[in-house]
Amino acid sequence: QLQLVETGGGLVQPGGSLTLSCAASGFTLEYYDIGWFRQAPGKEREGVSYISHDRGLTVYADSVKDRFTISKDNAKNTVYLQMNSLEAKDTAVFYCAATDRGVGGPLRAYECDYWGKGTQVTVSS
Repeated sequence: QLQLVETGGGLVQPGGSLTLSCAASGFTLEYYDIGWFRQAPGKEREGVSYISHDRGLTVYADSVKDRFTISKDNAKNTVYLQMNSLEAKDTAVFYCAATDRGVGGPLRAYECDYWGKGTQVTVSS
């Protein structure tokens, strides 16, 4: 069974940091492009970050550039999203998604074939 599982969400104060993990099972992330998306209450799902299958290309939304870092550990079959300087506007459910279509980044939601169930990130004092 092909599965993505996000972990690492939680409650953090403004200015704090969190690292999200996206672990794959049933397939090898080494051959997949990965995107992190988020969806805040009442808003559409938006792309946050992208990493190509060979880790040669990373892309970030303007809203998270210089604060978030995406990385991939093929040995652990896991993708990470390091989030620093978190702000209240970052509060959302974060999802990882994978595709082997080779469409490049940034990924759009409809281009992704596999999705995790999401992890809640809440930034609040």
